[in-house]
Amino acid sequence: MSARTTRNRMLAAAAITFATLTLAACNDGGGVREEGASKVTASTESPSTSATPSSPSDKTNEGTSTGAGQAANDTTGTTGSTGTTNSTGSTGSNDSAPTSTRCSSTTTRTTATEVSRPLNHVLLTVTNTGAGNCNLIGYPAVRFGEAQSVPPAFEDSKPQAVVTLAPGESGYAGVLLSAADGSGSNGYTAKSLEVLLNNSTGDAARPSLPAKGVYVDDSISVSYWQSTMADALTW
Repeated sequence: MSARTTRNRMLAAAAITFATLTLAACNDGGGVREEGASKVTASTESPSTSATPSSPSDKTNEGTSTGAGQAANDTTGTTGSTGTTNSTGSTGSNDSAPTSTRCSSTTTRTTATEVSRPLNHVLLTVTNTGAGNCNLIGYPAVRFGEAQSVPPAFEDSKPQAVVTLAPGESGYAGVLLSAADGSGSNGYTAKSLEVLLNNSTGDAARPSLPAKGVYVDDSISVSYWQSTMADALTW
């Protein structure tokens, strides 16, 4: 075999080997698929926009909003506390009732009525004509005619409380003029009467008596001031 023939054969074998390798490379798509997988993986691993951290300005706004809300709450609380200052309005509830003073002849009207029962009695009635309350203290000091002294009171008739008269209200006292059985002495007929309301000095009331006058002896006595006529005429 000549050297030329041997050379041609070697070239043909090399060409066949190259062709085989080229065909195998074309049929193998692994390299393309791997490149695609690499791109998908990179896309999957990219961070989501939802995970983007808040910017510093967002935090600032959040703090401002919270502070405003707290300030609103603080303002509400302050309003509530100042609202309690309305309690000073309750000072009005401390206003006391009108102060009662002793009844006087200038702010009352006094009458003397002779009654049929019990016998030999006169009923004194004092009505408050003033604008405020007044008190009837103790018992009346009465003076019939020209008497030089005032009669004593029935101690058993002393009430448990002072008689207070509101405007328009009345208080009462009974006067026993003489003994019913005639046992009294030093009797006389009186046609005038003076009444000191609180058994003390001061201006006297002068109620009218019947035109014929009333008979009085040394049995004369009076009751303490009472709230009712019935109580006044018990003694």
